[in-house]
Amino acid sequence: MSLVEELMDNAVADIDVLRSLDEQGDTFTIFRDVDFLLRAPSREKAELVAGFVNDYQYGIATPVEDAGNHSVQIIINMPVTQHVILTVSGFMNCIAALYGLEFDGWGCVAQRST
Repeated sequence: MSLVEELMDNAVADIDVLRSLDEQGDTFTIFRDVDFLLRAPSREKAELVAGFVNDYQYGIATPVEDAGNHSVQIIINMPVTQHVILTVSGFMNCIAALYGLEFDGWGCVAQRST
C-alpha cells in the first residue's frame, strides 16, 4: 500500500474516532493528552524513532516493550479538532513510513466543557 493510500485510510479511521468522541459529548477544542502509537520491528528502531521525536520536540516519546513486541508511544497535549488531529495523525503516519514502523492510530479521553 502506498503512503498516500495509508494516509487516506488513516483519515477515515481518524474521523471514526472523532465521531466516537462526539457521541461522548467531547469538546474538541479542549487541550488533552493524545496518545499516538507506532509499532516497531525492533527495540533499536523504537529507540531511534523515540529519540527523533524527542530531539525535535514533536511530542514526548517513549519506547515500549510488551511481550517482546516493540513500539513507540508519543504523547502530545493538543486539541482534537478535525484539522489539527488529521494533520498530526498524518505526520505520525509519515514518521512511521520513513522509519519502517507501523502507525497504529491515536486515542484520548473525551473532554467536556464545564
